[in-house]
Amino acid sequence: MKQDSVICGLAIIGVLAASPASADMSKAFGNTILSHYPNGQWVRHYFEPDGRYTSQFSDGRRVAARWSAEGDKICLTGFSPRQILPRFCSRMVEADVGDTWRARDPLGRSIRNELIAGRR
Repeated sequence: MKQDSVICGLAIIGVLAASPASADMSKAFGNTILSHYPNGQWVRHYFEPDGRYTSQFSDGRRVAARWSAEGDKICLTGFSPRQILPRFCSRMVEADVGDTWRARDPLGRSIRNELIAGRR
């Protein structure tokens, strides 16, 4: 079950992007994408201009990966620790600090994301 929640957290990271170091992705750099699950759990997502990605889960787990943009999707690969899925892509969503948007995880559960100023 813990493995499922890691994948679910990665599934809903939709943000604005074109490629690492792109101006379109700049709103995510230095800020936090916070994913809220219906059961009260959360995941914090952090993107870096050089393609690095990290996340922190409400239960204390952490995941690292590489992000890249592919068409209208953002993809994560090279997970550490290793995940069930070696690669996961999610649709991009244009957002400004303070915006919220809905998404679904791989199990079909509704998730609410928000772009928060700074690193939390």
